[in-house]
This record gives sequence, C-alpha cells and structure tokens, in this order.
Amino acid sequence: MLKLNGKGVYGAVATGKISVFKRQEAQVRRIHVEDTAAELFRVDAAKKKASEQLSAIYEKALKEVGETNAQIFEIHMMMIEDEDYNESIQSIIENQSVNAEYAVAVTSDNFAEMFSSMDDAYMQARAADVKDISNRIIACMAENGGSDNGSDDKVIICADDLAPSETVSLDKEKVLAFVTAHGSSNSHTAILARNMNIPAIIGVGDELLEKIKDGDMAAVDGYTGEVFIDPDEKTLAEITAKQKSDLEKKELLKSLKGKENITLDGTKVNIFANIGSVDNIGAVLVNDAGGIGLFRSEFLYLENSDYPTEEQQFQAYKKVLESMAGKKVIIRTLDIGADKQVDYFSLDKEENPALGFRAIRICLTRPDIFKTQLRALFRASAFGNLGIMFPMITSVSELEKILAICDEVKAELKESNIEYSEKTEIGIMIETPAAAIISDRLAPMVDFFSVGTNDLTQYTLACDRQNPKLEEFCDTHHEAILRLIEMSAKNAHANGAWIGICGELAADTTLTETFLRMGIDELSVSPSYVLKLRDTVRNINLSK
Repeated sequence: MLKLNGKGVYGAVATGKISVFKRQEAQVRRIHVEDTAAELFRVDAAKKKASEQLSAIYEKALKEVGETNAQIFEIHMMMIEDEDYNESIQSIIENQSVNAEYAVAVTSDNFAEMFSSMDDAYMQARAADVKDISNRIIACMAENGGSDNGSDDKVIICADDLAPSETVSLDKEKVLAFVTAHGSSNSHTAILARNMNIPAIIGVGDELLEKIKDGDMAAVDGYTGEVFIDPDEKTLAEITAKQKSDLEKKELLKSLKGKENITLDGTKVNIFANIGSVDNIGAVLVNDAGGIGLFRSEFLYLENSDYPTEEQQFQAYKKVLESMAGKKVIIRTLDIGADKQVDYFSLDKEENPALGFRAIRICLTRPDIFKTQLRALFRASAFGNLGIMFPMITSVSELEKILAICDEVKAELKESNIEYSEKTEIGIMIETPAAAIISDRLAPMVDFFSVGTNDLTQYTLACDRQNPKLEEFCDTHHEAILRLIEMSAKNAHANGAWIGICGELAADTTLTETFLRMGIDELSVSPSYVLKLRDTVRNINLSK
C-alpha cells in the first residue's frame, strides 16, 4: 500500500479503480510560414469553434453547478476575445512568420507565467484558465477538441491538474472522486468539485502520476486529504466504514426536514442559507432552510458587461422573494472590490485591495450605482419579507449616510406612487474590528447585525485570506475573534436588534454551542449544511 497526502477540498470518501486522465493534446512545433494571413484566419476560425464549445459547456455547468459557478465559462469566452491576448498571438504570427499553434502556445505560456508570478492567490489561479482556453484553441485547429478516458465504469480520476472545462465535461455519474498532483483550493476546478459534491483532493505532488496506473485500486479520503493506492484490508475497511457512516448521516439528516431548530432546553435558532444567485433557490428549499441569510447581489454585476439596470435587478430580487414565499430574505448590497473585480467599474489597481476601495466605499462615492440598487431592492420589498444588509461598515458616519440615502429613495418611490414595504429590515455586516468595537453605537440605528467571519478573521488577525501560506496563522477560533462576536451580540440585544452569523464559522459545529451561549439568533450557511447544523442545534442543552 502507498499513502499519498494532499489537501481535501470536498469532504467525502470514495473507493474504486483509478483512471489516469489523458488529454489528446496536439504536439505544438514551431513552423516557418509564408502566408501569415492564412494563419490569422486559422486562429479566428478556431476561436469561433472554441467559443461554441464553451457555450455548450456553460449550459451543462448551468444545470449541474448553478449560474454562479458556471460563470467561469462565460469568462473563458471573454478571455478568448481579450485584446492583449489576441494582439500577442497576432504579433508573434506576423513578426516571426510562424504557425498559429506556436503563437497561441507561446502567448499561453507568457500569460500563464504572468498570472503565476502575481502575489494574489486568486490571480495566480487564473494561470490555469488561460492555459485551458489556449489548449482548446490549439485543439480546435487540430480538429481535436477533447479528452478520452474511455471507461463506462465509475472511476477515481487522477490528473496533473484539471481545467474547469475538463471538470465539467466529465460525466459526473461516472466519477467517484478527483485527485490531482497540482492545483489550489482557490481554483475554479476545486470550487466546481465542491459544488458537484464529488470527493476531491488537490496538490498531492508529482509522485501521484509517477506511482499510479490505470486500473489501480485506490481509496480517497476527502476529509483528511489522504490517498491510498492499493489499500490494505484494514485501510479499506476503515474507508468503507466512513463511507457507510456518511450515507447513514445523510439519511438521518433527511429525517430532520420539517423539524424545528430548537435546543434541548427549548431555545429556538434561525438556520438560514447563503446563496450567490437566483439559481440556488432550489437548493435552499430542498435543504429546508428557514430563509436566506445572505444573498450576494454582486452576481448581477459579475455576470454583466455593463452596470445592471434597476429593472434587471428588481426582477431578480422579486423572483427570490416570491420563491421564498414570505420567509426572510436578506440581500447584501454590492460587494465589489478586493478579490471580486469587474472591468467596467474601472477600479484602480491597489497594493492592498482587501483594505482598499470596495463594497460600501464604492457605493457611497458612486451614489448613482447605489441608488439604482436601493430602488430595485425597495421596489422588490413589496413582494416578500426583505432585509437589506450593508457590508464593510467601519463608522457611525457611514451608516448615517446610508440611512439618509435609503430615506431619499423611499421618498422618491412614494412620490411616484411606487409600492414598497415599510417593514423592510435594515442591517449591517460586522466584518471589521471597528464595527464590532462600536457596535453599541451602531445597534440603535439598525434592525440587525450579521457577522461576516471570513473578513472579520482576516482583519483581526492581519492574515490575507487569499494567501495559502498564511493558513497556519489564521486561527478562526482565536479568542479575539470570539470576543468581538460576543461584544457585538451583547450590544445588539441591549439595543433591540437581533444578530446572526453568515461567514464560514456559522457552519463550524464545534462552535455552535459557543455561539448560542453568546446569544446569536441566526446562523446562515451553505444550503447543504442546513440539516447538519439543525442536528447539532437539536442536541445542545444551554441550561447546563
């Protein structure tokens, strides 16, 4: 038996035979050409074919992993038309009189190296995207557009890395697990694997492909990041037992549907869901969430090539509210900036984007954008139970400006005889230490707080959450973070506001009892975690 270690990006286990992922890659050679115009024509034809393929992959991803996660393929289609990328290809063909395949391959290497050398982990992960689209264009020129792993059996896919399009193109009914030698937890492939609910381990190292072959028996533990090649009986029995336990837990959780989120001593807790687009509403309802605690409105901006209109936003918000049939829906206003960049916003490059021009800071300095979104939100409020939440608050003066703009918008709607709900709750995110420390001053101004633990951890511990090198220093259970949350909870309740948590810590069941003892009223998690969290809550006794 051989044991290899990587990083688990989706917690589940699997056993089965290995299929080594084989790409049918064209060999790219440098060839001198006389007719450079003909080569440019070949590139254009291949780009058109590649875009058609990506469009089909996008439609497949839309059905399997939802709109937010399918957006990467829209981005790939945009990358194919990127001016700098195409100018590089054209320049190499014309100035060096070489074949189109070579020009695309060189451009791909240059752009991938540029992304890889960036300090930002998110941008580093984009190197895989530019290689993906370039390989597709080259394959189209060779009239060879895919991969062939030729098995009808369910298998564990092992590869050096998987491009997002390769991940989605695989028939997930035949995939037991993904294991890759390279890759990062920030890669779109890792995100897609998590959303496809497939056990996945990344970063096992070159040893993976050196020591395995097609048909080898393997066991994959996505919880621990361990891969066992030709597992012995003891290991196989342990993995099989864990697999059986997982299935039993899933069945048990199903029995919790329709049950209350109530502790043994009778304390009720709201368990809501976090979603990133309208397409995720089905998952919220299937998993029996009590409402939506965080609806990330920026998907409307990320998927557009220009600012979304008031009507476009109104229709999206209205659909969510109507679909939730009176259950609470909390929509966070625009949270662009930092790791979420949108070209048409024309944001300046910043040395420290996480500490820079983002979220509410953009809204307060671009009131035209902000008021458009607020008008759409208040109009939608007439169709359901809406809460509006503002991110990245650091001061009382910011909140005063926000509330004044809200009053302006409501006055304009009233003057135009446009209906909105006066019961719309207003809340803020506690995601900066500043907001937590002055929460006694902020609480009287709002109806609720929602703690964004991801950013609160980042800012409290001075650890960039996009930097994988800092994972060992980023202690999410740090006493300082818990104290800030408890302080915010006390100040919320003292001033008649309620408080929830919508960051990743909300799903950390080792902290659930701690949060409830602090007085946290609501926990909002990914839809798939709702029933697990309900099970935890129902086994807590706060009277002890």
